[in-house]
Amino acid sequence: MTEVGIVTGGGRGMGFACAQRVAAMVDVLLLVDLDASGAAAAAERLAGEDHRATIEPVAIDITDAEALDRLAARARELGTLRAVAHAAGISPSMADWRRIFTVDLVGTALLAQALRPLAGPTTATVCFASMAPLLDPATPDPAALAVLDDPLDEKFLDRLHDVLGVALEDTGMAYGWAKRGVHRFVQREAVRLGPAGARICSVSPGIIDTPQGRQEAAEHAGMARLVEATPLSRTGRADEVAAVVAFALSSEASFLNGIDLLVDGGVYAALRSRAE
Repeated sequence: MTEVGIVTGGGRGMGFACAQRVAAMVDVLLLVDLDASGAAAAAERLAGEDHRATIEPVAIDITDAEALDRLAARARELGTLRAVAHAAGISPSMADWRRIFTVDLVGTALLAQALRPLAGPTTATVCFASMAPLLDPATPDPAALAVLDDPLDEKFLDRLHDVLGVALEDTGMAYGWAKRGVHRFVQREAVRLGPAGARICSVSPGIIDTPQGRQEAAEHAGMARLVEATPLSRTGRADEVAAVVAFALSSEASFLNGIDLLVDGGVYAALRSRAE
């Protein structure tokens, strides 16, 4: 049976680095990106690297439920879903708070919903989250967490705003809460996928040297301080995150499920030890 892989946000950065890894694991890779030209260019580059997989670029908006259904139908048509690396997402400087939640959390839930019927004993998924919620010293409001756990509710954003107030309109706060939602969603999705024998984890990158990461660093001086606080005294590389994703998707990680993998060079450990 043909093994199929899906990488979202595969046009550049960490998504492309994941696509390079997944292309070595499957027979056909659906390389998904919002930017059609970026997806095509990335697919052409991968094809020139002599990977195992045939590369098929797919240009869709990860928040478009109908497009995701078509993606799932294409994967089913091609064969058995083997590996999914969901790297598509936006950061605080790229959109307003509503769009950040819609892409980073709601999009994750929509993708999982579309692909869930394809899950089988060899299917593994990794969703990109962030270290941002881990660095938040505040105790999350239980009422907000209850709302956060239902991202496909049609009034999700309004309900969350009602609980957290106008502070949620700060894009940095919105990003942290959206990624907290990804952490929690993956835990619940692992339970849903268990009967099918499928696995899902999240990965939380630290400060990674990518175009998107450099854009955020230019907007927020605090990121330089996080790099200074990192025990390894540097930013991470996209391929270092992709290597962790590849392991989580591999058969060697067959009992790794429902957990977040923090890839941050030790900055969380350093900041936590200072606070104690």
